[in-house]
Amino acid sequence: MLVLWSLLAALVQAAPGDVRTFKAPHAVTARLRIHGSTDIENFAAVIADYQRLRPGTEIEYADLVAQDIYRRHLQARAGADLLISSGMDLQTKLANDGHALAHRSAATAGLPAWSQWRHEAFGISYEPVVIVYNKRLLSPGKVPRTRRELLALLRDPAAGLAGKVGTYDVSRSSVGYLLATQDHQLGSMAGALQAALGANRVRLEERTGPLLDRVARGELALAYNVLGSYAQARVDAGAPLGIVLPEDYTLVLLRTALIPRGAPNAGEAGRFLDYLLSPRGQALLARQVGLQPIRAADGAPLAPHARDGARVRALRPIPLGPGLLVYLDALKRRQFLEAWRSTVQPGRKEAADAP
Repeated sequence: MLVLWSLLAALVQAAPGDVRTFKAPHAVTARLRIHGSTDIENFAAVIADYQRLRPGTEIEYADLVAQDIYRRHLQARAGADLLISSGMDLQTKLANDGHALAHRSAATAGLPAWSQWRHEAFGISYEPVVIVYNKRLLSPGKVPRTRRELLALLRDPAAGLAGKVGTYDVSRSSVGYLLATQDHQLGSMAGALQAALGANRVRLEERTGPLLDRVARGELALAYNVLGSYAQARVDAGAPLGIVLPEDYTLVLLRTALIPRGAPNAGEAGRFLDYLLSPRGQALLARQVGLQPIRAADGAPLAPHARDGARVRALRPIPLGPGLLVYLDALKRRQFLEAWRSTVQPGRKEAADAP
């Protein structure tokens, strides 16, 4: 089963930067260009459903990492009509710097306050950030349920995790950078955990997919701070993975949508955004893409903090807003990356790229 799953994943996975055009089922009456960080294969079902409602809309979707969505907009500001990104800090920066159009509708009016900002950046789903492990390599008794337990496991020479743990390359992944900086704001042991990852020769990747591939193949025993929806999709496909929502706190990332100023088809972008936030769109995002909806089935906003259960009470949604801009300051970013490299990649020197 695992071999079949690996072969299928290799065949269908789109490479970063892939562009696909979804032809309109009927005569073309509208066009929409989307730059998104959700894999094309996952998002194709959403586009197909929207075209059932608006069969005259032709849609072009570019599969990009969050950092490239941000950079491409700054380089060619009329390039896309809608930006959908897991880099919620970069989306907030675009809005803050005057690159976003305001959008008001019945669909956006009912969103929770923490999931939208200035009617310009909107959370379309929320995504727990998890620990993923290979069930064949870690016995149930060794699986860390908190960061303190993870730190103890990494420090245990008998665990044999040297070269067998992975996480995002914070210097290349904007999502990884966001999660690492959030850890430092929320957790007192973030620095110690970072050092322990470095001491275990942590394997670094820019995207979630390659990390999960390595864990599924047994090259890695576990990966820290990865997107839960991608991990769940692998589990559903038969990969021997286990998923842990850390019980001390579980970061919740918002996948956000923004209509850029100067979008050639801003009206169609607004209609697509309203569809994503509709009960139908939210249900499809959950069923086909594996993303947690921002709204319940009846259209009411979700309130993660108010639910029952210790696991849900541990959820810490990262709110949209100016607080996300702190670590995008050039000096702050350079200092953070220098400290990160000194512990995670000792001896390696690299320029601290701008976001």
